[in-house]
Amino acid sequence: MKITLEELRAWVTVVDTGSITAAAEQLHQTSSGISRALSRLENKLQTTLLHRTTRRLALTEEGTIFLEHARQILASVEQAEEQIAQRREMPAGRLRVNAATPFMLHVIVPLVAEFTEAYPLIQLELNTDDVLIDLLEQQTDIAIRIGELRDSSIRARSLGCSKLRLMATPAYLAKHGTPRSVQELAQHRLIGFTQAEPHNTWPIWHQEGELLHIKPDLAASSGETIRQLVLAHQGIARMSDFVTHQDVANGRLVQVLEAETRDVRLPVNAVYYRNSTLSSRITCFLDFLQQKIDADTLL
Repeated sequence: MKITLEELRAWVTVVDTGSITAAAEQLHQTSSGISRALSRLENKLQTTLLHRTTRRLALTEEGTIFLEHARQILASVEQAEEQIAQRREMPAGRLRVNAATPFMLHVIVPLVAEFTEAYPLIQLELNTDDVLIDLLEQQTDIAIRIGELRDSSIRARSLGCSKLRLMATPAYLAKHGTPRSVQELAQHRLIGFTQAEPHNTWPIWHQEGELLHIKPDLAASSGETIRQLVLAHQGIARMSDFVTHQDVANGRLVQVLEAETRDVRLPVNAVYYRNSTLSSRITCFLDFLQQKIDADTLL
């Protein structure tokens, strides 16, 4: 049988207070409970630690040796408990965050300086993937996923929804003309995704009740690559607001077919495994990200 911390605390407290009764009062237990704990400890060690008389307690030689080890063990446990409590108050450690490249570049990266100033003991590790990853296999604490979730083995925290719009540069439209109807899109170069077919469904009606599904004239696997292609005046693309809000604010991109665009939004979730206990560093990152998204309307 293994020795328990309860038995060690009882033993050390008896030695420090000089009696079983005093130890019981300090530990808020009964004298009989303390006495039983000492008996169990001696039975497990198969030795006598204390000589008990009606007037006093005296350590045996084995008790003197064991006392030093018991104090070290209890001190280590108390130190560990204190460090964990401190980490709850000031989160620390490595935090691995995974997101698609556009979300990482346009939402997370601009917030890194402010986050690290607020939580200097957290070491961020930022990884990008434009396909879904296995959180355990990639040793990821948090993954940002855009679109409907299908994996029931993970927990998710909603960060909001990002509206979809058709975007182009003023220079492209000046050269090729601005489409006035859905039908006129056929006269333009449409930029889309090589994979993830739902991303090639655009938020405008092809016919009543049916959104337009395009076959891209120019395709890329990454949303950030598509953004760069649009900024290079290569065509029209469907993009999320979190990718384009700065470009729109700076006049680099303008919306196409605004009146015909339906209110279609992609959910944005932070996901982590259902069976994991959220550490303080995960919680504070999610709280910080949620607060900044809400305050700055990044989605």
